[in-house]
Parts: sequence; C-alpha cells; structure tokens
Amino acid sequence: MEEKDINISYKEYNSASDLPHNYRILLEKAIEATKSSYAPYSGFNVGAAVLMGNGEIVTGSNQENAASPSGLCAERVALFAAHHNYPSSPVKAIAIVGSQNGILTSTLTYPCAACIQVMVESQKRAGAPIAVIIGSAGKIQVMESIDALLPFSFSSF
Repeated sequence: MEEKDINISYKEYNSASDLPHNYRILLEKAIEATKSSYAPYSGFNVGAAVLMGNGEIVTGSNQENAASPSGLCAERVALFAAHHNYPSSPVKAIAIVGSQNGILTSTLTYPCAACIQVMVESQKRAGAPIAVIIGSAGKIQVMESIDALLPFSFSSF
C-alpha cells in the first residue's frame, strides 16, 4: 500500500477590491444575479456569472420548484445559457455567491457536486482550466481550475 496526498491551491482575498479587475467585475455580476433568484422554499439566493473567451458575461441564479429537485442551481443555469448562446466560445471563469434576505452571506457558497461535474465538462470543452471565484461578505477564494474542487472527476469519456 502507498499513501498519497492531494494538495489544493487557492488564493484568498479579504476584499473584492483586491481581485484582478476582470474577476471583480465577474463577482459583481454574480452578486447582481442573486436578485433574480427564485428561492421561496429555501430563502437562499445564489448567483453565478460566467466569463466567456469572447469577453461576454452570462449570469444565472438558482430557480427552485415545489417538486424538488426539479429546480436548478445558479451555476448550471449560467453555464447552460453560456454554452447555448456562445457554443464556440470557451468558458474562462465562473464566480459564485450566496445571499439571504438581500445580504451577501458571511460564509462561502461552494457549488454542489452536480454543478461541479457540469463545470468539469465545461473545462473539458474549453480545453483549458476554468478559474472559480467564490465570494462572500467575509472573504473571496480564487481557484485556477475546477480540479481544485473535484480532483477525481467523472471525465474519462
């Protein structure tokens, strides 16, 4: 038997003003997207913003449904819309935030496993790493690849 380790690297910022300009704009768009969330059951609003290779930004928000799990997470709404509207442009980055009662959460809102798997597929389509920016009222984390969230992805196809 051989024991192995996985190391995950990310950058942590205390303020959006410290982010590179394009990441700051993307985070602001994700925050704005929380306002279009439909979350009458959980009261938890999530916004996502996707930066495309052509410079376009596509946003999405979580959309709940009484027939759970028929709703959809913000990340998948944004990524599916991005691929539909710009099928030949690769995804470069995605920003994700959560809010409650119109206030950004103090803790980070990480994507669920289903969303991470969709991000893995998007990264595979792009042929290059996709940066992940996860924001909160307290701090912001930036990962340079989806691999930091799911190092053993379902991607052997």
